[in-house]
Amino acid sequence: MSANPTPEILEINVIGQVCPACLLVVLKELNQRRPEINSGRLRLVISTDHRNATITVPESARKMGYQVDVIKVNKYYQIVVGQPK
Repeated sequence: MSANPTPEILEINVIGQVCPACLLVVLKELNQRRPEINSGRLRLVISTDHRNATITVPESARKMGYQVDVIKVNKYYQIVVGQPK
């Protein structure tokens, strides 16, 4: 029996950028790394200080079938995108 390994974390820092730039950066990574994310081997952690990105990025990732969490951390947000539900 093998347990699911802890996924690798890819940190994407878009602090200081505004949408749609934040969304485009994340969508590029989601599309390029789809097999790793789908298998649970990779999780994206996006750091942003642009409040609109906390809406557009999770909405787009959820439409692609991914699990998404938004976490407030001090003066910025982390958007965690992981394996599909």
